[in-house]
Amino acid sequence: MRIRTAGVIAASMLCLVGAAACGDSEETPASSPSAEKAAAGGELVIWADDKRSAALKPFADKFGQENGVTVKIQAISKDQQTTFLTASQQGSGPDVMVGAHDWIGNLVQNGAIDPVQLSDAQKTGLQPGALKAVTFNSQTYGVPYATENIGLIRNTDLAPSAPATIEDLVAQGKKLVSEKKASEILCLQSGPTGDAYHAYPLYASAGGYLFGTTSSGDYDAKDLGVGKPGSVAAFEKLRALGEKGDGALKRSITPDNAVATFTGKKCAFLVSGPWATADAKKAGIKYDITAVPPFKGGKEATPFLGVQTFYVAAKGKNKALAQEFVTNYVTTPELATALYQADPRPPALTSVLDSVKSSDPDVAKWAEAGKNAIPLPAIPEMAAIWEPFGKAEAAVIGGADAKPTVDAAAKTISAAITK
Repeated sequence: MRIRTAGVIAASMLCLVGAAACGDSEETPASSPSAEKAAAGGELVIWADDKRSAALKPFADKFGQENGVTVKIQAISKDQQTTFLTASQQGSGPDVMVGAHDWIGNLVQNGAIDPVQLSDAQKTGLQPGALKAVTFNSQTYGVPYATENIGLIRNTDLAPSAPATIEDLVAQGKKLVSEKKASEILCLQSGPTGDAYHAYPLYASAGGYLFGTTSSGDYDAKDLGVGKPGSVAAFEKLRALGEKGDGALKRSITPDNAVATFTGKKCAFLVSGPWATADAKKAGIKYDITAVPPFKGGKEATPFLGVQTFYVAAKGKNKALAQEFVTNYVTTPELATALYQADPRPPALTSVLDSVKSSDPDVAKWAEAGKNAIPLPAIPEMAAIWEPFGKAEAAVIGGADAKPTVDAAAKTISAAITK
């Protein structure tokens, strides 16, 4: 996950075919696999991205042989959620969709996915955070297979020790800049429109939150944190780190150049995720991975937990076969390992995570950096957050006053949520 495209996500929030698309998402009783096969001609269709499609093929072939069906895997490389929703409403979608967990609220709202039928034993075998991320309205709506979170990637030649606080990081970074060993204090992507995902650990450490939670632990869209005193205090902290303050946060550090600036040895510290380590290795950077440090005296710098997930399409033609595949194949160590090898992220299956830690120290470090991560809100209202929050972040980084900037963002978000 590099950055959220607010416009695409917001657009996909709209019900696609009027009131029918926003109908009840309750699962209807599934027919038997044999009945499903007969009705659909014995074909199971799976949509995934390019990397996952290749990793899934041998397991899909095995599943097809064991169940006497044809399994087709189609690679969807762009606009996956929107493509899936559109196809679902048109009756041309897959039986199984692979995607991010924070799609859940929108997919449920549009009647596009069914709850999955995991046993208690299968749930116990998953990382608790991953299971929580795919739970919506007290139902499990996906089978998680990998997790991701951001952390602090550090060039150990430039910064041998991990900073304990943001203030420590800034002091180390300023020293490196003054010694002309680096040109930037910190690489945390913002750009002219901001980046709420990458800024969130700092925002949380300074006392901000996005949505409160209900007594059951679900995110509560009625409790918007943006605009509350804690969020104003957090944006004041971001402003102090910005272009008219310490200079650690800059709008010139963008999604396009943040990693390259780090791998070019122009900054010692990069806030990013597992996707950035391949570039660091290619550049020959000696690096370490730790948690994003908190502000001195602040709360934990809590990152978001993202979870890659298998969904059962509500309008698929072979729903019983889809349930069988996602619950009894996706949860096997063999498939979980193959998906990890295709794109190394901490596996959601605890046994596989424990297994790969010994041979892949980066996975262990990412898991440690995200041990206090909270699931990225999957409620539909989250789509209203990204753009206003990001623009407010960029504005205060540029020197705008925090309170009026946050108040304006809160007004925009509230208006979008209550529409």
